[in-house]
Amino acid sequence: MTPAVDREVIVAGAGPAGIATAVALSAQVPGLTSRILCLDKARFPRDKPCGGGLTGHAHAALAVLGLPIRVPRVACGEGRIVYGHRTRDVALGRPVDIVRRCEFDADLVEQARARGIEIATGEGLASFEVDARAGLVRIVTSAGRRLTTRVLVGADGAGSRVRRTLAVDDRPPLRLFQAEVEAPTELAPTIAGRMIYDFSLMTRGLRGYLWLFPAPDGRINVGAMHTPTRKVSGAEIEGLLREGLRPYGVALPDGARGWPAWRYRASASIAAPHLLCVGDAAGIDALTGEGIAVGLEQGPIAAAAIATALTSGDFAFAGYTAAVRRAVVGRELALDDRLARLLYARHGFSVWLSLMLFDRRMQELYAARVSGSE
Repeated sequence: MTPAVDREVIVAGAGPAGIATAVALSAQVPGLTSRILCLDKARFPRDKPCGGGLTGHAHAALAVLGLPIRVPRVACGEGRIVYGHRTRDVALGRPVDIVRRCEFDADLVEQARARGIEIATGEGLASFEVDARAGLVRIVTSAGRRLTTRVLVGADGAGSRVRRTLAVDDRPPLRLFQAEVEAPTELAPTIAGRMIYDFSLMTRGLRGYLWLFPAPDGRINVGAMHTPTRKVSGAEIEGLLREGLRPYGVALPDGARGWPAWRYRASASIAAPHLLCVGDAAGIDALTGEGIAVGLEQGPIAAAAIATALTSGDFAFAGYTAAVRRAVVGRELALDDRLARLLYARHGFSVWLSLMLFDRRMQELYAARVSGSE
């Protein structure tokens, strides 16, 4: 006889990936809604360092989930690629909306609660143990609660305890720094409706790009992404970010947030019996650093695997990693991982940057991709 559990599914993390998984599962198996629990160590709204861009893929995923965007946003219909004194503007078929993650994530939590999904904030996943004989997972929360579940979803970001158990990847993570600042008056015409991706710091050792995105209330979201093909300390990345912002008349305030982010790798397993990962815990886009759309797209894939497991009683999740890999999101992540190795290589990056700057076909592909096509 199958032992009873406290919840059929527990999702560790209530960011976009965790909410997408819970909402999709509730829609696919309506009777399961009251048996789903999302845990998050933070209380919402909470700070989340991120560029905050909702691409065409994010919009499409939100539409599938039935989750409207109800927070302030700034539409960007153009992307600008910069390398030294060279610039290229690329028109986007569908604007990218820039939001504040603290507002966006909090609203997704409220929308999920309105659907009857239980979300415990200020209470994260402290530890867990898979009991294969009993066919369940025993967890302990940061509040000291002891719970059992048939499925534990790791949607708890780069520091995911579930990911750590699966040993998904041994490559060093991406490094990102981000801050939101007042937009200088002289920069306003340049940044209005336009996202800036500046690769000039590649010559100074950064293996990535600097970004400047317009944010709500006349502010700008700035940051830098570094791929560890070249060893650079956090202090050096922050220093390069300050240097790169100077030509735009932007001063980086004290307290810029730095954080690691795992790159998606197609060959890595992101599931095990009774366990699976989504979102940042499964790995983000290695080329762009995008994670919001990735988590929103992976949620329904995870939900489908969980629904099948609950029906069949087979919780091995042997096909989940392959299902993510075959999906549009998985194919694009795998391609971008390969492109990132070329563009952010220790040497020879100028060849690939020249394609981005001078090859119109490459620019059209970029625009189509950001707008939401495969």
